[in-house]
Amino acid sequence: MKELVLDNCRSDDGKILGLTADFKNLEFLSMINVNLVSLDNLPKLGKLRKLELSDNRISGGLEALAKKTPNLTHLNLSGNKIKDLGTLEPLKKMAQLSSLDLFNCEVTMLMEYRDSVLELLPQITYLDGFDADDQEALDSDADGDGLDDDLDEEGESPSRLLVTIPLP
Repeated sequence: MKELVLDNCRSDDGKILGLTADFKNLEFLSMINVNLVSLDNLPKLGKLRKLELSDNRISGGLEALAKKTPNLTHLNLSGNKIKDLGTLEPLKKMAQLSSLDLFNCEVTMLMEYRDSVLELLPQITYLDGFDADDQEALDSDADGDGLDDDLDEEGESPSRLLVTIPLP
């Protein structure tokens, strides 16, 4: 499995549960609006390239991303509780990270926010969907997930698991 979507599957204690090293081949993981507070339980996902974590309650602990997702290129943290630039320091270790989204995080209200983040994280090409010259990121693939949807080695389509649990 290369893609896993767990959007709106609520976490009871704000931690990642059930995601294990068995998912080591994931390239795309989406956990939007799952009530996450901590990334501590994130397993090592060495092939993960795109991580969607918007609309959670994450306020820190980004060290886990630097350690467990070394090949991440796209990270969406929009709508979380990130308040200051110091929280983003661990992302300096993520050399492959080229796109970061912090839209609707308190940190975006800081003076010189864009310049400060781009200086702190020089590997970032796109911040909140725009480059340093305010040019919007081009979406190179139709579904917007940044992954190659061609057939795999066995001539099959990449597998994708979408889990949707209705909220009460």
